Amino acid sequence: MTTPFGQRLRDLRRERGVTLKDLAEALGVSQAYLSALETGRRPRPTPVRVDQICAYFGIIWDEAESLKDLARLSQPRITIDTTGLSPEATRLANRLAQRIRRLDGKKIQRLLETLG
Repeated sequence: MTTPFGQRLRDLRRERGVTLKDLAEALGVSQAYLSALETGRRPRPTPVRVDQICAYFGIIWDEAESLKDLARLSQPRITIDTTGLSPEATRLANRLAQRIRRLDGKKIQRLLETLG
């Protein structure tokens, strides 16, 4: 499994014929780091790293913002603080945490559409 950012990074590399080695050298990071980023074993990249990736691929404007959004939404391990929220909000957060692994793609898509 991977994160949304990791999948997009892998797609960008493949679409443009860039190897992990080439990208790693250009960014000054290891191939292992990039591989872990692509596969979700590494937390989301820093904003500076995302900017470097955008510059490398020549990504600007809306596409760059989209990649930055994916990075922000790609934290593989998250915590939801429901302090001060309703009991229903706390229940929702806990229910989602308990059941997310059992949701199929269709249900996940419906939840994403509902949440906007």
